[in-house]
Amino acid sequence: MNVPDVSINREILNRIRGSMTGMALGDALGAHVEFRPHQFLVNNPVKDLESGGTWGLTKGQFTDDTSMALCLANSLVACHGFNTYDQLVRYKWWHKFGYMSATGHCFDIGAATSNSLREFERRQNIFAKKFSIPLTNMDRLSDSELLQQFNVYCSEEGVAGNGALMRLAPVPLFFYRDPPVAVEYSGVSGHITHGDIKVYDACRYYGALIVAALQGYEKEQLLDDNFYQKHKEWFSKKKLHPDIESISKGSYKKNGYDAGIRGKGYIVNALEAALWAFWSDGNSFETGALAAVNLGDDTDTTAAIYGQLAGAHYGYQKLPKRWLQHAYAKKFMHKLSKWIAFEGDRCRK
Repeated sequence: MNVPDVSINREILNRIRGSMTGMALGDALGAHVEFRPHQFLVNNPVKDLESGGTWGLTKGQFTDDTSMALCLANSLVACHGFNTYDQLVRYKWWHKFGYMSATGHCFDIGAATSNSLREFERRQNIFAKKFSIPLTNMDRLSDSELLQQFNVYCSEEGVAGNGALMRLAPVPLFFYRDPPVAVEYSGVSGHITHGDIKVYDACRYYGALIVAALQGYEKEQLLDDNFYQKHKEWFSKKKLHPDIESISKGSYKKNGYDAGIRGKGYIVNALEAALWAFWSDGNSFETGALAAVNLGDDTDTTAAIYGQLAGAHYGYQKLPKRWLQHAYAKKFMHKLSKWIAFEGDRCRK
């Protein structure tokens, strides 16, 4: 992958790279012990990147969280903007062919995402027959009038897993210059595979925080219990679900696992856990990522979600150097980050 031959604001690029790589590092850190319960990690706490474990990965390799985020980022860049159909096509490629996988195949996928991608492919088949389109051409469908007739919301209602939030970062990173657009697209990006309104609102709220981080907000501002109230114009007068609004008011500011913080697959738990890790990390990415993983259960996803915001706030330069040495596809991530910055700016203009 080449990079655009233009000058890009150094601090913005540092934050975009920080968010993308921070997500991948959190994912890789938790992959080793994914699905392990909290008590196991109390007895065997994760202290560093490791190889082997749940998926038998090499040190620094990532799982579905980062693979799907890379699919999303590539879609934004290739389409010069937000195209939900193309996003689903790329997720399908990952699922079926290992596109953007660290191992060349899809080895980890949540039930909600799997169901939505099967439904997407079913709808492609029906659509191809209805409009006499060769099935082999459906992944390249670009006619705007036809695309408007394709229903991209492929999830059943009430599906509220964390699989939408784990891949979110590229959207706010791409659209941060226009916060209302970034926030709305953040919500839509999750809703196409996870149909619960809480998913839409969790992605909107977390997307807003990543936008603010890119814009240079102080940590205290990001964690302000009134952040949502102070930025309602970013949310286009659409209220947050009460469960998400409660988190926005600081429900995560408590004493970790013993006080109810959980690294579970439910979207509300996941958002709360990631923000708890950010709030309590003592301004250290390493501390926060390890705390997220050591909650147990969906370890890679909790840490990947944490890494998106923490990486955007702290920036690439403040990520742990010894972890960066093992970060998988680091050069590719750097180049893609530059394309996100370039195409996002061009899209705004």
